[in-house]
Parts: sequence; structure tokens; C-alpha cells
Amino acid sequence: MKKIQASVLILIPVLLITSLVYAADQGKIAVASEGMAVTAKVSGVAGRSPYFVIFEGDGKLVEGVDNPYKATGRGAGPSVASFLAKKGVTFIVAGEFGKKMSAAMKARGIEYLEFRGSAEEAVKKVLEERGKND
Repeated sequence: MKKIQASVLILIPVLLITSLVYAADQGKIAVASEGMAVTAKVSGVAGRSPYFVIFEGDGKLVEGVDNPYKATGRGAGPSVASFLAKKGVTFIVAGEFGKKMSAAMKARGIEYLEFRGSAEEAVKKVLEERGKND
């Protein structure tokens, strides 16, 4: 009986650490937004979004960043995909995505979701979807 209790005491921390590592391995989530707060509205078009709110794979806020390509004439989407990929983003949420940005994300293995609401609600939706796929 003591061996079982000891095994359980060892197993619980291992499972906890494993789940935290798994969340971190999920990569970061970027939400195209109208502001840099979690309460900001999800921006309509990813490539032209004024800002991106970036979260850890477990939903913890990391930072808000300006979109350096929001005023670019052409090719903003692929540039944004590259910019976010360099920040460790593996999932992007926006109101919609252009064809070029979709292709650039696919080439980098970045998943995406079209969503309307707040950045916080968007991240909750991503985490729900990831939980269903585990």
C-alpha cells in the first residue's frame, strides 16, 4: 500500500509538469486586435490589424505589439505571418484572413481561427478547441 501511495505522490507532480510543458509546446497565440488590451475587439482583417495581443499557449498574456505592416501597400499578410512566427506564434486569430496570409501561415505550420469578439474571448475559444483535439 505504501508503494502505491509513493507512486501516486510521484506521479501527480510529473503529470502537472508535463501538462505545463505541453501548454508551452503549443506555441503562442496571437490575436489581431483594435487595441493592446485583452478586452480589445478582434480586428477585422489580420494583415491590416493595428495590433496583436500575444498569449502563451496556456492563455497567459505575454505582450501587445504594433503591427509593423498595417500600412504596407501589398503583401502585408505574408509579412505579418513571418513577423509573428519569429515571435513563436503558432496560432493566429482574426476576423478574417486574406489568401496570401493563409498560404503564408500554412507554409509555416501556423493554425488560425476566424472569430468575432474580444481578444480574451478568442483565446478562450482557441484553448477550448485545443482541449477537444487532445
